[in-house]
Formats: sequence, C-alpha cells, structure tokens
Amino acid sequence: MPLLITDYSWTQTESTVYISVPLKGARASQVDIIATDQYVKVHFPPYLFEAFLAQPVDEDKSTAKVGNGAALITLPKKTEELWDQLMLTTAGKETKKDLREKALKKHQEKLSDESKSKAEKQQAEKKYALKTMMELEQEERESIQKIKDSEQQKITAELESLQREQKEQLQIEKRTEKNATKNSTQKAACEAKAKADPTENSGLKSRTREELPAPRASGTIQVKFTPRVFPTALRESKVAEEEEWLNKQAEARRASGNVLEDLNDLKEEERNPDWLKDKGNTCFATGDYQGAVNAYSLAIRLNRKLPALFSNRAAGHLKLKNLHKAIEDSTEALQLLTPAVPANASARARAYVRRGTAFCQLQLYSEGLQEYQAALRIDPENTELQVDTQKIRNIIQGSAEEGQM
Repeated sequence: MPLLITDYSWTQTESTVYISVPLKGARASQVDIIATDQYVKVHFPPYLFEAFLAQPVDEDKSTAKVGNGAALITLPKKTEELWDQLMLTTAGKETKKDLREKALKKHQEKLSDESKSKAEKQQAEKKYALKTMMELEQEERESIQKIKDSEQQKITAELESLQREQKEQLQIEKRTEKNATKNSTQKAACEAKAKADPTENSGLKSRTREELPAPRASGTIQVKFTPRVFPTALRESKVAEEEEWLNKQAEARRASGNVLEDLNDLKEEERNPDWLKDKGNTCFATGDYQGAVNAYSLAIRLNRKLPALFSNRAAGHLKLKNLHKAIEDSTEALQLLTPAVPANASARARAYVRRGTAFCQLQLYSEGLQEYQAALRIDPENTELQVDTQKIRNIIQGSAEEGQM
C-alpha cells in the first residue's frame, strides 16, 4: 500500500497551474511522472501523489522538472481563468478509478506512438544512408569505368596508328628494294653489252642516261621504339636477367593473393575466366574467402557477362561482411540473368537470397523479406527457404510488438 503525499503545494495564474511535490530524498531516476489532461501522478516507492484535476489542461504542453528535492509540474490551462480548487472533491471512487484507467491507457498509447515513430524514423534514416552510399559507389564505379574506356580508346588509336605506319614503312622498303633490283639488272645488262661491242659504248651510255628513271621524291620516315620497363637502351641491357626479374615480381604479387593489376602478369590458365571461377570455388570451400573474392574479381575483369561470377563474389563478400558490395554484386547478377527463364531459375533464387541476407545483416528486415519472398516465388517447394522467410517475418513482428510496448 503506497504512502500518499499530502504536503504538496500548488500555485496558479490565469493560464498555468504549478504543482510542487517533495521527493522525500528520492533520486531523479526513481521518479515516475504521468500527466494527462485531467490526471497527474508522481510515484517513487513507497510514496504516491495523485491529482484528479478540477479543470482540463493541455497535456501536450505540460512539462515536469525534477531537482532540488522536488518535482515541479507545469500545466497550461485550456481556458484562462482562476480555479477555486486544484482537485475534484465530488468525484467518488468509481469515477476516480475510471479517470485513472483512461489516463494510464492514454499515456501508454502516447508512449507506443512515440516508440513507433522513433523506430520508423531510424528505419528511414538507415534506408537513406544505404541509398546514399550505393549512389556514391555507383558514381565512383562509373567514373572509373569512364577512365578505363578512355584509356582503352587511346591505346587502340595508338595501336592502329602504329600499324598503319608500319604498313607504310613496309611498302616503302619493298619499292626501294624493287627499284634497286631493277637498276642493278639494267646496269649489268649494259656492262655485258659494252663488253660485247665496244664501238657502241658511247651511244649506249647516252641511251642509258636517257632511259634512267627520275630521282625519287624525298620524304621523312618516322621511327618509333618499343616501350621498355627499364630505362637503359636495349643494346646495353641484359634481356634475360630483366625478364627473370619481371617474372619474379609477378610471382610475388600472385603469391600474396592480390588481384594482378597487369594482365600480362597472368599465366596462360589464369587468362581463362572458367578456370578462375573454379579456383574461386575451391578457395571458398576451404574457407579462404578473400582468395575467392580475388579470383572472382580477376575473372570479372576478363569477362563481365557471366552472372555466376558476380553471384559467387557476393557470397564471398557476405562471408567477409562486405554487405554493401554483396548487394551490388547480387544486383549485377540479377541484371545479367534476364530474361527470366526456367534455365536460370535456381541462379536467380540464389542471387535473391544473397541480397536478402545482406539486407537482413544490415537490419533492413523489410527489404530482406522482399528478397526472400522473391526467391520463394521461384522455388516455392524449398522448405529451407520457407523456414528462413518465416524467421524474418517473426523478427519484423517482434520488432513491431516491442515498439508498441
């Protein structure tokens, strides 16, 4: 049975009522205050203060402060007038009980609405942060892809220009060789004829001068050199030692598990995306998830049209807790798995499950449930999918019930 507080005090103006309740040495954390339009309660065991107000007040603007050994409650009046008394004196026990129950129920509903609103706000903030991060990463990927495309076009243009120049140089050399052969043949014929008939030597010389072709037009031949890793001239270098050093560097990068930056470092079998996919699967099976992601990434550099590479890399990112990257790779796999046909049904279901798992680990359970439901529509008889989908529903329902308490 609580001890009722009677040594409270109250004052008023035409617009506001002030109630001061002594706390009897209680700490602020022990004080529970409820204020509605017609009911005020201050409870700190074993003491209790209740006030069934004589006139209604504005509960939305009401405030309470705890300090200096007292709880000061400020209650703005709904109508500006002076009260004759603070509490109802004519209300019986049943009336007070009814007012108390209505006030407590209204207070619980208010707390539930505030909790639900806070949960919705947090969920919206998480969605906005995820969306913003994905947009930034997409912009970064597009920027990198533009740079790569520009460099590729530049290299292609330079290669085509070099091929044209080499072709022109080859044609010039062939013409030069042909003219030299023709001139040497004519000269040999003239010398043989001069030896056979010396009397016609002078006339032969004049005719030979007349039959000679005109001088070739002058031109400029451009010479380009093959790029080299080492700055020394080729005649001063030791090619075998340099190649050995470059091969050792490539092996070191390969042994460290990093994706090779230069495709020229790759062995013959490492230029095959299917071989790299099998290697990534082997690494994943043995628990080397980073090695698996590296293998899939290198395969994607060689061929971006295989959806299995993106789906498998998403599984590796899930193991490494790279959740946003797992969502991106699953999305890319689903885009490549279009149109939806029976032949790619199982692959689409796996991609939906992996994207849903990433959403759930980010505590975005509503989005995760949508992904699992999409996978379940593809494979409705899968009991494991049914169990996981129900678990996500239970988590969402449990969160909603907690928010209403």
